[in-house]
Amino acid sequence: MINWGKISKVKYQQWRDPEISVVTFRGIGRDGLRHEDEDQCGDSEVFTTGVQTRVPTERITEPGALYNPTTTETFTVEDAVEAIGFGNFQWKLSILTGLFWMADAMEMMILSILAPQLHCEWRLPSWKVAMLTAVVFIGMMFSSTLWGNVSDKYGRKVGLTVSVVWVLYYGFLSSFAPGYGWVLVLRGLVGFGIGGAPQSVTLYSEFLPVKSRATCIMLVEIFWALGAVFEVLLAIWIMPTWGWRWLLGVSTAPLVLFVILGFWLPESARFDVLSGNRENAMKTLRRIAADNEKTMPLGKLTANQQEERGRIRDLLTPHYRRTTLLLWFIWFSNAFSYYGLVLLTTELFQAGDVCGVISQGAKTEPKCDLECKYLTLEDYKDLLWTTLAEFPGLFVALFVIDRIGRKKSMAACFLMFSVCLLPLYACIGRVALTVFIFIARAFITGGFQVSYVYTPEVYPTSTRALGIGTCSGMARVGALLTPFVAQVLLKRSVYLTLSVYCICCLLATGASMLLPIETTGLGLQESCQITAGQEMKTTGQTSNISEDSPTHTSY
Repeated sequence: MINWGKISKVKYQQWRDPEISVVTFRGIGRDGLRHEDEDQCGDSEVFTTGVQTRVPTERITEPGALYNPTTTETFTVEDAVEAIGFGNFQWKLSILTGLFWMADAMEMMILSILAPQLHCEWRLPSWKVAMLTAVVFIGMMFSSTLWGNVSDKYGRKVGLTVSVVWVLYYGFLSSFAPGYGWVLVLRGLVGFGIGGAPQSVTLYSEFLPVKSRATCIMLVEIFWALGAVFEVLLAIWIMPTWGWRWLLGVSTAPLVLFVILGFWLPESARFDVLSGNRENAMKTLRRIAADNEKTMPLGKLTANQQEERGRIRDLLTPHYRRTTLLLWFIWFSNAFSYYGLVLLTTELFQAGDVCGVISQGAKTEPKCDLECKYLTLEDYKDLLWTTLAEFPGLFVALFVIDRIGRKKSMAACFLMFSVCLLPLYACIGRVALTVFIFIARAFITGGFQVSYVYTPEVYPTSTRALGIGTCSGMARVGALLTPFVAQVLLKRSVYLTLSVYCICCLLATGASMLLPIETTGLGLQESCQITAGQEMKTTGQTSNISEDSPTHTSY
């Protein structure tokens, strides 16, 4: 049956012939909002004879089927996604895409565990230890835009599946690396594959209705937190007995599950429509409707084909230039601060407190560069506690993201991260150190996830994957630089290290507020057509957009 609560509006119109009445199903129109005067977004009409009567839903169509009367009326993918709503299909998709996020988090968490282990086992100087982390981010930096381009040109499923298989293959091979050089090469290749992880958000977001999008994307990020926690627990269990090679091998388990279950993964209906494959899009939409036990909108699916997709220059047009540049810096700051804090956590815990790092830095003997400490059980426990900060960070962001908006949520998280770093300038003890790192990590985690919600909302389908890919690439630049601050500069000056992170996040706070558009309550754009100088009304608020700001138009 049609879920009348999910249909934006049902109105009855008496036509010229008094014996004819029409039932109009109003879909989601321009900007993902409901407009009384917007007919091009696709009303579907059912003609009946006699007096105005609500058409019995069970007579219209079975769940998942398409009622296609002889009519010129149309509906868009956006209309279909809104009518079908959130259900069993999205739950399954959440788990499948979440597995890649879980694997991504585990591969990232390995860096803070593998670095001190190889530092001691192979007697590596500090710059080589930093390179173990940096090489992963170099691979991600070079590949993120590539995976985005592949996903925009050949499909979200293609880009995501290939990147998963890539990470699985080289992640498992890296557990057999015979020496430092091989570790660098193989971990760099792992990083190259991980650059495709953000495309899971691209695919996932394109199947979500407006009201559920922020909540669902935030909740699927729980898999990232689970992966980080799971990696620490694996390290506590595996490292003392079997060593780091087993840890690298076992950490690929979520990717194995993804490959096994990946046959179920559909292609994005939005991508199929944009690439001119309307039949596949309809099959996907019918499948989702059947899974969710909902009905499709009435009429015909519009096919707005766009041949030119995945072009970087489209991100830097006058309408998108300001948004793109600000987002690049925001993503850079997010990764720079997040991974910097992860690495700082290990360094500070090994020193015991902030003063311990200062005193170590005061030493001038050449042998200091080769001094090392293996991670102890106490270190792993403290690392686990700070990793658990991922969960409150996600829930805090989830609470505020639809209440104060995406922009203010990101700005607040950056600001609070800087505030939580201020106590570290003092010689606080281990307990206080753990508490403040916990809070700081919660906020930077929340800010990172809000950016994952905002970015796919601000770009159209033709460049959405590339937009996320380039932003992710800039994030990896930040992650590439951060080991040389958190692991190398820290040995010279704790205060300078903390100041770098504080200033970066304060600048990111301003950048978040300068973003030209608030996307809360807006539908996803389908094409690159821009309407400038409009006043856009979102749910519960009004956002005034300047002439050089992009506005959202669904087709």
